[in-house]
Amino acid sequence: MILEVQNISKKYGSQQVVKNVSFSIAKGEIVGFLGLNGAGKSTTMQMITGCIPLDAGQVKIAGTDLRQEPLKAKFSIGFLPEDNPLYGEMYVIEYLEYVAGLYAMKDGKEKVKKVIRQTGLQTETHKKIEQLSKGYKQRVGLAQAIVHHPDLLVLDEPTSGLDPKQTEEINHLLLDLSKEMGILFSSHTLSEAANVCTRILFIHKGEIVADFPQNKIENLDALFKELTKY
Repeated sequence: MILEVQNISKKYGSQQVVKNVSFSIAKGEIVGFLGLNGAGKSTTMQMITGCIPLDAGQVKIAGTDLRQEPLKAKFSIGFLPEDNPLYGEMYVIEYLEYVAGLYAMKDGKEKVKKVIRQTGLQTETHKKIEQLSKGYKQRVGLAQAIVHHPDLLVLDEPTSGLDPKQTEEINHLLLDLSKEMGILFSSHTLSEAANVCTRILFIHKGEIVADFPQNKIENLDALFKELTKY
């Protein structure tokens, strides 16, 4: 398994944000993580990627325990958070080469050229990130997440701000990337999840309430409404 999550929990003050969440992701899977705003999606993703600590439970990335060997585990993760933090004053190619350097890759420049092609950034490489449209900034965020070819790719609202054509291009890229890694991504667009995912996870009030193979779901909209009505 690429990702193994066992009974992870997170509490802020008296509020239990995530409660005993468990699931796993194998290589080749694209798992859609669905739920209402405030259901615990982003918090779960931040715990899985080591951005915030677990209160309880265990996360393993490609067999490495995140708590016991955090640096090794994080080298196997690519993460695009919802707010997509970028260095606006840096040029696109400069930023991606900087990220590649953090992973100490010997062929970093070649990997950067590859992800630029994959994410359709060829015309933007010599622009400053702050000059880019929201859609192209999302592409830069995705490029930095895959430049080191991780085992696990975690994407929080990856197509936010993209137009329909850009969304389709990114979704095609995810299908291609899933051949060599496991992917977990959240989305508020049910049709996108239906078209791209091999599996759907539903989280509601901090708990996993359903886990279905996508081809077993006849009406995703109806199921979502049913699972989140209480």
